[in-house]
Amino acid sequence: MTAVRKLIDWVMALRPVRVVVHFAEHRGFLLAAGLSFQSIFAVFAGIWVGFASAGLILRDKPQLSDAFFATLSRSVPGLLTWNGREGVIDPHQLLQVEILGWTGAVAAIGLLFTAVGWLSSARDAIRALFGLPGERLNFFLLKLKDFGLTVGFGVALIVSAALSVLGSQVLDVVLDWISIGTTSPISAVTGRIISLTLMFLLDSVVLAMLYRVLSGLKIPIRRLVVGSVLGAVALGVLKQLGGLLLGGAGRNPLLASFAIIIGLLIWFNFICVVILLGASWIAVGMSDAGLVADPKIAAERRERERREQERREAERAALAAQRGNWFTRLFRRTGRQ
Repeated sequence: MTAVRKLIDWVMALRPVRVVVHFAEHRGFLLAAGLSFQSIFAVFAGIWVGFASAGLILRDKPQLSDAFFATLSRSVPGLLTWNGREGVIDPHQLLQVEILGWTGAVAAIGLLFTAVGWLSSARDAIRALFGLPGERLNFFLLKLKDFGLTVGFGVALIVSAALSVLGSQVLDVVLDWISIGTTSPISAVTGRIISLTLMFLLDSVVLAMLYRVLSGLKIPIRRLVVGSVLGAVALGVLKQLGGLLLGGAGRNPLLASFAIIIGLLIWFNFICVVILLGASWIAVGMSDAGLVADPKIAAERRERERREQERREAERAALAAQRGNWFTRLFRRTGRQ
């Protein structure tokens, strides 16, 4: 039994185990479930407005639009009908969307209430894993920051697609220069590596923005990079296994009629769990090192503790004064007699 206890203590002391325990104790799965539900509405509104805004750029550039569709399809399996895979949205129809009409205006308002709302919920969830309350900033400034991040993430997707096109063109030139055809296995493998690398870099940057800029936390660069990279690796694995992870919903006869929507909910739940696990990894590491994620909140807590300690000491002093010393109590008893 001693050996078993030592083994259990050793396992529980491992950093990954403590991260999962910390995640569960701070209601991480419940927070991820709420975020995944909001993600459905945020993504559809964001896709509509994003395509309506970027359609003028993508419409006349088939290479860029195809790369953008491929990036989005890999990021959210089952969202787009692409490369023979059935999805909820036909991307070619989205290129015809105009934002100047009443539908675009309604979608833009929906984006403000959904995508921005998701970022607000994500901020609170990340701060909750650090044991902190919501960020104390002006409401309108918070919404402005959330809207700016929403636009920034959309721009990052387009930039990633543009880099993918540029990388493919450079690869074709290099392969042609060394007399290797673009249809060779080397070309396919190299192109896949470039695509995965760009996706990894995009995920790392997005996660770092969520952990640092969105949440308003003071996270050291080294810990931010480690947490973001680990989260990006986990997201990359999820994206490669997306078809296998979501295939069960389509094979279930009870869910076949709306399997794609169920699959998206499952997918977003996985994504949100990974995002919050990355935040939990950073939170546990900073706690081990005695680092403070929000100095202002920490200072307020120390001030409250100091005031509480002073109040208790004052109460004890007043109680002692009321009781008096043994000599005072002796004469007090004598006077009563």
